[in-house]
Amino acid sequence: MNVFRILGDLSHLLAMILLLMKMWKTKSCAGISGKSQLLFALVFTTRYLDLLTAFISVYNTVMKIIFLACAYITIYLTYIRFRKAYNRENDTFRMEFLLMPVIGLSFLENYEFTPLEILWTFSIYLESVAILPQLFMISKTGEAESITTHYLFFLGLYRMLYLANWIWRYHTEKFYDQIAVVSGVVQTIFYFDFFYLYITKVLRGKNLSLPMPV
Repeated sequence: MNVFRILGDLSHLLAMILLLMKMWKTKSCAGISGKSQLLFALVFTTRYLDLLTAFISVYNTVMKIIFLACAYITIYLTYIRFRKAYNRENDTFRMEFLLMPVIGLSFLENYEFTPLEILWTFSIYLESVAILPQLFMISKTGEAESITTHYLFFLGLYRMLYLANWIWRYHTEKFYDQIAVVSGVVQTIFYFDFFYLYITKVLRGKNLSLPMPV
């Protein structure tokens, strides 16, 4: 544990709480990609199976349970409680285009060919691309509400802080997790354009507007 890891976890948690608060306050899931939320729930479910087999620390266990709970509550609100507001016609990213390559890569590139290790690897690879349906939805509609962009900003910040965490651990512990680092870099790259738009528009009180896809 170090300050970058803790701040990264808090940024990740804040992103999820902001999204849930937005949904509950507005009684709507407009602008939210249910497909991205399904993918994130799948990420947490496959990654945190070790809750059933190992105990690392109270902090680790509590955070995992909170992330799982937030993910499934978000899915419940999107697909059941506020389903009438779900913008299904614009949430059209083909999830199989992400799932099939990730599944194949998980079997080909992992540290140990065991069920739990393959599922953990799958979760790492999937998290790196799970945000794409949300970014695609914003691109398709051409705009996003400020609260949704705040959610995306803190998700991106979480990834950047985790990159700093890995750099710190390499210099202090000589620890290097190639799968996690490479996947984290890929995921962070997806946020670069969004970060620029967030800083230049949202923080100046303007609605985020992305170019319509050709």
